[in-house]
Amino acid sequence: MDGHPGTLAPSDTAGDKDAAKRQTVTPAEPAPTPAAASIAAPAGVEAVKLASRQLRGTIAETLADEATDRFSEDDYNLLKFHGVYQQYDRDTATPRKQQGLDKEYSVMARTRVPGGRLTPDQYLALDALGERLANGSIRVTTRQTIQFHGVLKGHLPALMAEIDEALLTCFAACGDVVRNVMATPAPVKDVVHETLNRVAAEISSHFLPKTSAYHEIWVDGAKVERPAAKKTVKKRIRKKAEPIYGDSYLPRKFKIAIATPDDNSTDVLTNDIGIIALFEGDRLAGYTVAVGGGLGMTHNKPKTYPRLATPLLFVEPDGLLGVVEAIVKVQRDYGDRKDRRHARLKYTIDDRGIDWMRAEVEKVAGRAYEDPRPLPRFRVVDHMGWHDQKDGKLYLGIPVPSGRVSGALRDALWDVVTRYRPTIILAPSQDIILGDVDPEDRDGIEAMLRDHGVTLAQDLKPLQRWSLACPALPTCGLALTEAERIRQPLVDAVLAKLAARGLDRETISLRITGCPNGCARPYAGDIGLVGRMPGHFALYVGGDFEGTRLNFRLLDKVAEEEVPEMLDILFAAFVKHRQSIESFGDFCNRWGLERLIQEIDAAMPAVTI
Repeated sequence: MDGHPGTLAPSDTAGDKDAAKRQTVTPAEPAPTPAAASIAAPAGVEAVKLASRQLRGTIAETLADEATDRFSEDDYNLLKFHGVYQQYDRDTATPRKQQGLDKEYSVMARTRVPGGRLTPDQYLALDALGERLANGSIRVTTRQTIQFHGVLKGHLPALMAEIDEALLTCFAACGDVVRNVMATPAPVKDVVHETLNRVAAEISSHFLPKTSAYHEIWVDGAKVERPAAKKTVKKRIRKKAEPIYGDSYLPRKFKIAIATPDDNSTDVLTNDIGIIALFEGDRLAGYTVAVGGGLGMTHNKPKTYPRLATPLLFVEPDGLLGVVEAIVKVQRDYGDRKDRRHARLKYTIDDRGIDWMRAEVEKVAGRAYEDPRPLPRFRVVDHMGWHDQKDGKLYLGIPVPSGRVSGALRDALWDVVTRYRPTIILAPSQDIILGDVDPEDRDGIEAMLRDHGVTLAQDLKPLQRWSLACPALPTCGLALTEAERIRQPLVDAVLAKLAARGLDRETISLRITGCPNGCARPYAGDIGLVGRMPGHFALYVGGDFEGTRLNFRLLDKVAEEEVPEMLDILFAAFVKHRQSIESFGDFCNRWGLERLIQEIDAAMPAVTI
């Protein structure tokens, strides 16, 4: 198995007797204190952040320079805090190099949308921007945001300014800060769901950086300071230093999600902080707060690994914001600032131990907390199709393959939103939910979608419904192979194997990423395909559908065209040996790595392991 299995509280560990031992790791020697760690001069990204004048850098100057279509390496790192990634078209890079031409640079811009909630006007504004200033599409992410791809440097200021006019922002959607805060997507009008949405918005607002750099650059326009003024401005900014983040912000990105055990649509335990709201009827008893989740890793680097969050403590409703801030500050002070591959909260906890983490959080917060309360089994609710909103209205979940809103689907959603004015909720499954629909509009909306040829939830088999894919090639600079562009043919091929075994109605999640950073959460599903090299994947199996157990690496460097055949061997064993209503993920976990490999070897001895 690759890496650590993490913490798996809500469901049993399927015979893994050592799981509890791996939840905390006590180092042989104590790690340095924050003061000691700060003695060494910062380098790399840390030096860039510290010298950036609170995320300004030379971004404004580069925007004003029409002689270049790209940003410097330093500003590339600072742009992330502004929700922007510089990219280039990897499809054309080699042919252009052979012609003596430079790469075709563009940027990806990502919005910050707490809980994925948009008004009709906001959605229409974003859609129009995707058509006019991006590549003709918008993309729903697995963290409930919208991404724009293919934005040219010269179009970026207009894009950002118009996003601001829609009362939205890209600020802190990326970078070494608390990123978009996720919440259960159902727009149900009851105490539970309204509480989750309110708390997500409050946390998001609380952790927005205080620097005015974003507003200066993207709203007021690029302000190029005269050199003589820089020292004075720097002093003034430092007096208003980030009260939570400090001058260097966090060591790495930081992710937060909130859910209830009744609906873990957010994959809450895959986050740096997973907040599990515990209700007794309509009364919010409080929150079990789990820490140290994170899915990014690096191939052939065993010190990097995916991890699920460990329950840390229980806090009453009015104490949640305080404990979340305390956790963020502990990571700010103790996270690894020398090795970015080792800089996430999960490594801080595994290096020092969960008991140390609890003590430090209580020290920073100035109070003690209760032990985490036991969690019931998690469920994941399917929000696609029509559902009762509990206020006399309905909501409709519309599948969006790989989150890409383009073509006929884009036209259909534009017409529906323009005519019927539903609220929009971006789901962690990369799908879109239309909320606040009057029952008398149900038939009209469905007919309008059908007229455009949109595939609705009832037209899909479970594997199609529960598959995710990251963008990967041609835009992502980290991608080792394809993901979004091969999702449909690959899912169709795997579905054909399931159908031949009578399993096409089986609920199985499939998650595809072009690299090991895990943007489509491949390590937390029944089946994960992780880009390994061009045209090849590492195959992971054995996770649980509910998001409480990581899967494990079964095979390495499996050719894309061989993936359906490899999985079919497992499907055959599943049909023959499953217990009662055992799920596919539970079956693979029960059989384990060695027995599954034996099954594959018997069917296809030449497989690379």
